[in-house]
Amino acid sequence: MVNQLASGERTVSELAAPHAMSLSAASKHVRVLEDAGLLSRTIEGRVHRCSLERQPLVQALSWLRTYTAFWDERLDALDDLLNAEDDDDRH
Repeated sequence: MVNQLASGERTVSELAAPHAMSLSAASKHVRVLEDAGLLSRTIEGRVHRCSLERQPLVQALSWLRTYTAFWDERLDALDDLLNAEDDDDRH
């Protein structure tokens, strides 16, 4: 659903359509995303329109990027260690 909202506003029915789920189940998913601050919803009569709230995703990506550098360093060190062991086993 987040991916669908990335390209623009959708109704709950539109969000549910590509998935094998009832409108009730889709509404529950929308509520979870809304409670998490990832989408906002406006109600026009019986139609619920949903829009993506990008700022929480930007903040999450920023937080994850700090760990990317950490894990890149760790995995590079592991690669170096494994390559050194392979070299030792060959000699």
